Amino acid sequence: MTRIVIIGGGPGGYEAALVAAQLGAQVTMVEQDGPGGACVLTDCVPSKTLIATSVRKQALLDAPSLGIGFSGGLDGDVGVASVDLPLVNKRVKELAQAQSADIETRVAAEGVEIIKARGRLVDPQLVKAGDRAIKADVVIVATGATPRILPGAEPDGERVLTWRQLYDLDALPEHLIVVGSGVTGAEFAGAYRSLGAEVTLVSSRDRMMPNEDADGAEVLEEVYRRRGMNVMGRSRAASVKRTADGVVVTLEDGRTAEGSHALMTVGMVPNTGGIGLEEAGVQLDRNGFIKVDKVSRTSAPGVYAAGDCTGVLMLASVAAMQGRIGVWHALGEAVQPLRLATVASNIFTDPEIAAVGVAQRSIEAGEIEANVVKLPLATNARAKMQGFNDGFVKLFCRPHTGIVLGGVVVAPRASELILALSVAVQQRLTVDQLAHTFAVYPSLSGSITEAARRLMQPEAQIGI
Repeated sequence: MTRIVIIGGGPGGYEAALVAAQLGAQVTMVEQDGPGGACVLTDCVPSKTLIATSVRKQALLDAPSLGIGFSGGLDGDVGVASVDLPLVNKRVKELAQAQSADIETRVAAEGVEIIKARGRLVDPQLVKAGDRAIKADVVIVATGATPRILPGAEPDGERVLTWRQLYDLDALPEHLIVVGSGVTGAEFAGAYRSLGAEVTLVSSRDRMMPNEDADGAEVLEEVYRRRGMNVMGRSRAASVKRTADGVVVTLEDGRTAEGSHALMTVGMVPNTGGIGLEEAGVQLDRNGFIKVDKVSRTSAPGVYAAGDCTGVLMLASVAAMQGRIGVWHALGEAVQPLRLATVASNIFTDPEIAAVGVAQRSIEAGEIEANVVKLPLATNARAKMQGFNDGFVKLFCRPHTGIVLGGVVVAPRASELILALSVAVQQRLTVDQLAHTFAVYPSLSGSITEAARRLMQPEAQIGI
């Protein structure tokens, strides 16, 4: 029986464990924090739980535009929805722990041994887990990553925070300064603004989320500004310091921004130090990420890696697929190498921004030839009914064959709508096939089939 030891219990680790156990391997998973790892306990699950609350609050703020009023305020005034942050944070933490417990139950039911300890490689076939030394035929490293600390802006857990420290706050920040306007910064900035905090978003680039679809980022920034957020572009933070009752963020050009709290969202660093990787022959890149190929192999024989510690694409879905692929390959199963061109991603802002396949910047740069159609959500009947005015559906296809290359959806629940485009990209469907697929009327998904119909027409051109 093949013995597999997995270091790390996040999506890359526990999904690998499930596949390995189902294929008859003897599996041990070493995780120091708990099943689900940081993804479930401190990062993805908690943040999306908080965002779910903020979206509900924003819906209440937007309700009067649909003819809904509120009563129950003092002296006849309209009642105002309040946020009980300790209760919100309690729910966030409890849900994370419950999800971790569900994963533990599921993994244990498959016969996987779980060791709560810090794992390290002694050599490619020996893992140290606490006081135990475990021989392994195959090792999978899935140790994740940690929030990057900016020199001069070290978190103190009270006023200067990483996102893993937010859930210990006992009151909503009066004025939250979010340093970093990537995906994480944009998500938390929007959430806390909807919850009622004043928010300043400090971006070092010309626009929010510079690595994401430009049209989507433009829509979101417009929404944020309309909701009262202060978005500071071309503003790189040099330092963050505590004051008597808050924080001051000093920018490289000498300007300052003052608030009650600062949230640092300036990237991630891999958890690859001090666990014996290089000594075991596992090569790291210059940023400390584990080098892997498309079937999750490292440079050390019998050692695979999955998830954020590889830096391939920091998504839970990618980590899980890397873990599965590594196990399939190690156990001699038929396996398809990881194809990043088919990965669907989502930014859990309000509205959400989901994407799959090729990016428009690649089309504009001439790297890929494609026809493009972009339909504003405001023309969709269901969107009108629900009062959704911001967003769009964008679809890319090959000019002659009509094969769907990718697309972007900016809408409420775009994370659900993108699946249709993901299937189309994965299965190499054409816009004709997509256009001939029935969509419910009225529905937001109707914009996807409508976009496909537009691309069937000869006048479909890049940039429409």
